[in-house]
Amino acid sequence: MTRGPAGGRAAVPEDRAPEKRRRPGRRPGAADTRGEILTAARKVFAEKGFDKATIRGIAREASVDPALVHHYFDTKDGIFVEAMQFPVDPATVIPTILAGPREEVGERLVRFILTLTADSQAREPVVALLRTAMANEQAVTMLREFLTQAVLGRVAEGLGIPPIRLQVAFSQMFGVIMMRYILKLEPLASADLEELVEILSPTIQRYLAG
Repeated sequence: MTRGPAGGRAAVPEDRAPEKRRRPGRRPGAADTRGEILTAARKVFAEKGFDKATIRGIAREASVDPALVHHYFDTKDGIFVEAMQFPVDPATVIPTILAGPREEVGERLVRFILTLTADSQAREPVVALLRTAMANEQAVTMLREFLTQAVLGRVAEGLGIPPIRLQVAFSQMFGVIMMRYILKLEPLASADLEELVEILSPTIQRYLAG
């Protein structure tokens, strides 16, 4: 052990003292940076809508570096999905719907939506947002812009069809979801999933055939 002139411990030189290193972009003492970014994102989306919200704006609201937002959520779509508690990310789902025979895309879309909403944990955030949108203009704008840009526009482009065809197809599916899970209209509310796929798929396919 190194001792000083008076027999005590020698002071550690400044250049050898341990340094506290900070991760780039992280605020000192931030216990839940990811959660704070999500809180900031909800506020920014509510105030500006999906279209005008930006990663930089969300980062500024959360007082973090934009690179940290990209680190946690990658894209604006990704942070919207997390902030609004969407059960799926369009970036993952859309390629699955578009893959496979063109003449079966209607069935794939119907089956995916009905299977997803059959799970109560996945369904509740979507139903809650739809209910909010019915009475809140900000929620309407936010949801409309997200669906138009991140979902419907991309699927329509992938299929090479006019966006209105996809909008009509989705409007029918949303109607089914509302009648099945919000109004709980019988016998639709308790109908078998496969029966609904058989009934709806030909109509949705006709919308998407182009």
